[in-house]
Amino acid sequence: MNTELFTVSRIFTESLYRIPDYQRGYSWRVDQLKDFWLDLEQLQGEGKHYMGVLTLEDVPDEKWSGWDEDRWIIKSRRYKPYYVVDGQQRITTVIILLQCILERSSESQLNFTPIQDIRRKYVYDSKPEESSRSYIFGYERDNPSYEFLKKRIFCEQSDQHAPDEETIYTKNLISAKIFFSELLQKMPTNQIELLFTKVTQQLVFNVYEISTDIDVFVTFETMNNRGKPLSTLELLKNRLIFLSTKIPSDNGNGPDLRRVVNDAWKTTYHYLGKNDARLLGDDEFLRTHLAFYYPTVIRRLPDTTDDSYEKSYRRYILTLEDFNRFLLNDLFTPKRLSLQVGKTEDYPALTRSFIFEYARNLKTAVETYFKLSTPAQSNFADGEKLQIERIGRLRGYAPSAFLVALYMKESDSKKRYALLEQFERLLFCQSLTTRVSHPYLRRTFLPDYYMNFISGGISTADLTTQFQNMVIDMFKEASISEVLHEWVKNGPSYYGWRSIKYFLYEYEIELKHRVKAQRDKLDWDIFGSENYNDDYETIEHIYPQTARNRYWTERFSQFNPAQKRLLRNSLGNLLPLAKPRNSSLGNKSFQEKLGDESTMTGYRYGSYAEVEVAQLTDWGPREIERRGIHLLEFLEKRWRISVGDDSQKLRALGLEFLKRL
Repeated sequence: MNTELFTVSRIFTESLYRIPDYQRGYSWRVDQLKDFWLDLEQLQGEGKHYMGVLTLEDVPDEKWSGWDEDRWIIKSRRYKPYYVVDGQQRITTVIILLQCILERSSESQLNFTPIQDIRRKYVYDSKPEESSRSYIFGYERDNPSYEFLKKRIFCEQSDQHAPDEETIYTKNLISAKIFFSELLQKMPTNQIELLFTKVTQQLVFNVYEISTDIDVFVTFETMNNRGKPLSTLELLKNRLIFLSTKIPSDNGNGPDLRRVVNDAWKTTYHYLGKNDARLLGDDEFLRTHLAFYYPTVIRRLPDTTDDSYEKSYRRYILTLEDFNRFLLNDLFTPKRLSLQVGKTEDYPALTRSFIFEYARNLKTAVETYFKLSTPAQSNFADGEKLQIERIGRLRGYAPSAFLVALYMKESDSKKRYALLEQFERLLFCQSLTTRVSHPYLRRTFLPDYYMNFISGGISTADLTTQFQNMVIDMFKEASISEVLHEWVKNGPSYYGWRSIKYFLYEYEIELKHRVKAQRDKLDWDIFGSENYNDDYETIEHIYPQTARNRYWTERFSQFNPAQKRLLRNSLGNLLPLAKPRNSSLGNKSFQEKLGDESTMTGYRYGSYAEVEVAQLTDWGPREIERRGIHLLEFLEKRWRISVGDDSQKLRALGLEFLKRL
């Protein structure tokens, strides 16, 4: 390898740079950009700032000869084309900043150099009297970032008329441009000129050119353990492209495996970053996909009645816990290429068709995964969308392998809806029992139903029935009222219930429908996003946690501290707030909490649940009791389970001592 320190100006002298297809896209976010900007601010005088290693690979002749826009500059002007193997994030950041500097400069020159000459050196060059341009830095053409960089970062026209393909990486590109543009807007011309000098003359890279006898794919994996770590999804793409170069060609009779892998990953990153409000993690998706793919394709598990099931299931769980090692060290590893087809001990042979099917399945699964995480943007039936959204509120919007399996296997919308409805009911009922040592919950029933369903051992309709029976069995040994009573007695009561926000939100929706309103007053994204342990600003204790106001001390004077705690945290005393500022009402009397017309705060101006409570004129233990029983009646109706009569409901609320009053 040749090595030498290069300034940015020297790096961009008669060279072209391309990000190869096996590389991840631009992954720097605000934290990395702030660090980079701080380095520039601290760079004083004639000093240099070391940017690290820039590892390059010569682009083979057969590759660049297919670059229609670039052949002229390589052949006629002798520009040398390189692939960027390591250092992509830093050099991309430099180019974005230089582009922002050019856009900010109002003069025809910068540091006595014509702006057009600077643009020609760092951004693009073109044939005289022709519109054809060769971009000095960019991505390979089939990468979504190729067009995005040209149009949205360099602000150049494109010969493609399709809308921009957005991925996590393209969003990072535009975010970096916005970051630098906003900073440069505040800078005078002399500081812009100084910044340009710092970037082009004082930032230095240690440049390596990889010799032809070194495997570039192995180099990529080895060198990219620095900086921001690669996700397993990013490493796996590189590995599959590497394997595609080692598997013998089928003489053009099958698909181009490298293109298939690139297309699958392009689709994957598109969907993972499609919804800004619910960005989906690379490795969380990859693990979820493996949880579905492993028992259906890689290693089928025996029936749950088989004696070998437990051992096989443990192996399956260990595989998912260490999924990155399994994918990179066990399944898609070069050593398996030397094994005879069909003779591998544990997994299907590593063939061209196996990699193709895996990539194709990943591409299909990620679209399903996205739709399940963002049902509003799916083509599912309205009832399904509602149930998926409810499940998302209960357990998070990253879909489980079970839901992915359901939508990959079942095409009947009505059957899916029936199963989703029962699944949501099961999840909710489980949340009622999480604080008690319930015998039924100690059984490992979740793996059984999932494995039976995914392996084809049970139909969608049969699993729907099984979910119904599981709820029945859950409360056979102890009634719901007893389960809730034990929960209230031994824990922080309903205020500490993990699903309290979900329950109160569902009741809010019920009230909205009851008054036939169209407008939502409670935004789940705000209401449901607070930290469970530290932040309860949107859940109000009507009878306050710290009740020093005379109004409250008089009404609750007859209760001991333990009884007061039960009343404060009881279900009937908890209220969802549409406006967090209503929580400032805190220790005020009930009448003051009802509302202030001048500030438009208070229960009368809040959620539907707040408005319902605002119809009352007083608030004491009996109001807490009556509202608690009313909410348990809603629970019975909404989830079709029976808590019991009013006496049993009072026990479930932990307020039996009110009988003696």
